[in-house]
Amino acid sequence: MGRLFKFTALIWMLAAGAWAQGFSGLARIDEETSRVTDAGQGAEVTLGLSQGVPFRLFTLDGPPRLVLDFQEVDWTGLTPEALLQGGQVSAAQFGTYVPGWSRLVLELTAPMQVSQAAMTVDQVTAAARLSVLLEPASDEEFAAKAGAPKDPRWDLPAPEAVQGRGERDENAPLLVMLDPGHGGIDPGAERDHHSGHVVEKHLMLQFARELGEVLIRSGQFTVQMTRDDDYFVSLERRIALAHQAGADVFISLHADTISEGRAHGSTVYTLSKEASDVASEKLAERHLRGDLLSGTDLSEADDRVTGVMLDLARQETQPRTDALAAALIDGLRKQGGPVNNRPLRSAGFSVLKSADIPSVLVEIGFLSSKRDLENLVDPEWRAKAARGILNGLIAWRIEDDARRALVRQ
Repeated sequence: MGRLFKFTALIWMLAAGAWAQGFSGLARIDEETSRVTDAGQGAEVTLGLSQGVPFRLFTLDGPPRLVLDFQEVDWTGLTPEALLQGGQVSAAQFGTYVPGWSRLVLELTAPMQVSQAAMTVDQVTAAARLSVLLEPASDEEFAAKAGAPKDPRWDLPAPEAVQGRGERDENAPLLVMLDPGHGGIDPGAERDHHSGHVVEKHLMLQFARELGEVLIRSGQFTVQMTRDDDYFVSLERRIALAHQAGADVFISLHADTISEGRAHGSTVYTLSKEASDVASEKLAERHLRGDLLSGTDLSEADDRVTGVMLDLARQETQPRTDALAAALIDGLRKQGGPVNNRPLRSAGFSVLKSADIPSVLVEIGFLSSKRDLENLVDPEWRAKAARGILNGLIAWRIEDDARRALVRQ
């Protein structure tokens, strides 16, 4: 790890020199000279950039991954298929990590360690070339060195402890935390359409903004969002943001693709240890895999604490969450839907693991369904869906307030 920080500092100095020569802060990837190839039992990563930029690299376990962070790279034109030209690296994901920083994550087929890493900059053109050589490592060697370094220049601050929420006035607006799924390095589902290439992360951010405006205009709700632009937010941080805000309701918005069960129509998911069906289980696994491929370090996750949280959610919050899910489906159906033939489902979605906030994941539709795709790109249909969610929240609030009044009595 010591060598990593020395190397990072060297690259910072190099980039500072490039900056003094008048380079912009955004490097562009050269897809023609960028590739990941096999090097014996290891691999070689070569990236062509329009200029030198600060970067760092580290490895993560479970599964083994190499993570490279940059300030900042425009990945336009690069595809995983063109980048990966060997068999030692099985998957690649790249994009915005946090505002101002970009990330490339390479999933390794076996544990490997960095044996060489160097960036060279052409003094005439300012073009840069990053070369990273990986060599095989044992499981023990890899695990000993794996882990995300903590550096305030690169990472968001850890969530701070907050005071518990005070008693809310029954007439005060409820705070709804809207969670546009995916973002940044994690694009979510993608689908070609005659209107253009549809990407889930962009579509859900647009819908969250449209829904937020509808909720605020009703006068009954205030709104915050887990992200307001195209950057990555881990599943854990999405929950932390809801707690920091003191949210009354958490709604995660998605429009995934799914092959199991040929799903179509709006569907609302709640948290459970056991998935209600195979399709829901596979969907929850893909959401977690999105976090893994985005370079999230899950090594500190505590299964025992997670289990306690699940139990608390069932005992205290689950009935309210179930009622919320049913109300949202009813609201969407009354706006003309379409809703799924089994609209209420459950699975172990990490983003729903808040113990004290009613939390649901809403698949507004599925990009894998031709009918849903046409609806999702239609602003008028999305406006109806937003009104359906508003009406569902209003109905749920009335029922929830009445139930809590009975409990107090």
